[in-house]
Amino acid sequence: MLPLEKSGKKQSSASAPPIDPRSKISPFVLKLRSAPPGYFYQVSQPSPTVDLFAAATGPYFFYGTLNDSSMPELRPAFILGYECKLWGQYPALVDAPNSVVEGAAYNVQTVEEGERLAAYETSNYRTEPCLMKYTDGKEPAEDLGYTFKFAGNPKDLSEGSFDLRVWLKMMGTHAAVDKLDAKKRRPGGPARSYEHETD
Repeated sequence: MLPLEKSGKKQSSASAPPIDPRSKISPFVLKLRSAPPGYFYQVSQPSPTVDLFAAATGPYFFYGTLNDSSMPELRPAFILGYECKLWGQYPALVDAPNSVVEGAAYNVQTVEEGERLAAYETSNYRTEPCLMKYTDGKEPAEDLGYTFKFAGNPKDLSEGSFDLRVWLKMMGTHAAVDKLDAKKRRPGGPARSYEHETD
């Protein structure tokens, strides 16, 4: 007869198995194995996976070859604290306190669209957050967004200014040149002053 039967006690099937002193399994692990269902915290719904290296969506500030009036849904804007230099024939955005760069903003809707823009800009430019202020009088008056800042060798840069009209003519896109000229001929107010925009 077993000792339990002699004493009249019955072993419960729900209790933890007896700990064998010769076992190499930790007593703590054995207790965890015998925990009832739902004993441990369980996330009701797993969080969606976020790709930290995916291209950002939202407003992007364009200041060079992408600042083309033939593109839909561009809003005229400017950013403070930067200036443009030239990297060959292309503009290169660099830090410059108290300077202003004029351009336009475009709202990137999808990650794929952002990745196409990044591929167009090449690895010599990197996406950087910026505050853009709109000049069209519509709301919102400003937006937090992104721009492409030069990430190549600063020694490759030269002083100079980028002329979109000249570049478009070099590319042979005469229709875009005509649209740009028509946009400049529209009646507008006086030249904008930025000296009070730094707050």
